[in-house]
Amino acid sequence: MLLPAVNLMMCRFAVARRCIHTTGLAAKSQSGRYKITPRGDRPLTYEMANPPYQIAHRKAWNSWNTSNLEGELRPSQTMLEDDFVRRFMTGTWHGLVLSEVIIKRQHNHIRIAAIISRSVPARKMYFLIGYCEELLSYWLQCPVTLELQTTDGRKDVIFKYI
Repeated sequence: MLLPAVNLMMCRFAVARRCIHTTGLAAKSQSGRYKITPRGDRPLTYEMANPPYQIAHRKAWNSWNTSNLEGELRPSQTMLEDDFVRRFMTGTWHGLVLSEVIIKRQHNHIRIAAIISRSVPARKMYFLIGYCEELLSYWLQCPVTLELQTTDGRKDVIFKYI
């Protein structure tokens, strides 16, 4: 009597495992691109407007990286440091960073570029530049230089609308 009950339970588990699972089609050609809006009112910066396959041609100067040289940090440590630098910059320059923060590592020197709003007084801007360079140099144990450009407003950063 015990044997048919075990077979019945095994059949139930077998039926439960034979379900059909479907997923949507992965549109790999859409990764890294922005959808075009019907009204064409989505603003894109220059960094956002370039599709991934154009990175090597149009944005190569933004991707200079020496972290794969002998004796340098592992790529995972570099990624964590870059994320820390981006968060530190957007937090220090709160609401003033209008573009992406670009980090250029060249040998033992880190250059950080961004476009910020001109609404800050010059005295405060110079203080924040010195503050960021000094703290990041201390934490990252290498010289850090900020290359900031100012602009009047957010509309000056827009490259195109889609």
